[in-house]
Amino acid sequence: MTTFDERENAFEAKFAHDEEMQFKAQARCNKLLGLWAAEKLGKSGADAEEYAKTVVISDFEEAGHEDVVRKVSGDLGSLSSDDEIRAKMAELLPEAKAQVLSETD
Repeated sequence: MTTFDERENAFEAKFAHDEEMQFKAQARCNKLLGLWAAEKLGKSGADAEEYAKTVVISDFEEAGHEDVVRKVSGDLGSLSSDDEIRAKMAELLPEAKAQVLSETD
């Protein structure tokens, strides 16, 4: 194998790893958002965890994050606006990334 082939394989492996980490961070962010929403809904413990799972699953409906916003917004109703939900997602993403990175060390 040539040096060029080795570099190409290394770049492909790094890309795959980065994509996997981004996916895990986004899923963790959705879970944290679900726990935040569950608290607003008065849920705790196992009920809150179960609700957070439904938020994570809702992200698989379509590309992007609007499916998650719609789900949480629909569940919260007048307790929160779409803009507040998007802001909370933006706030939670760095925390989610840090959690995922700390688990891989």
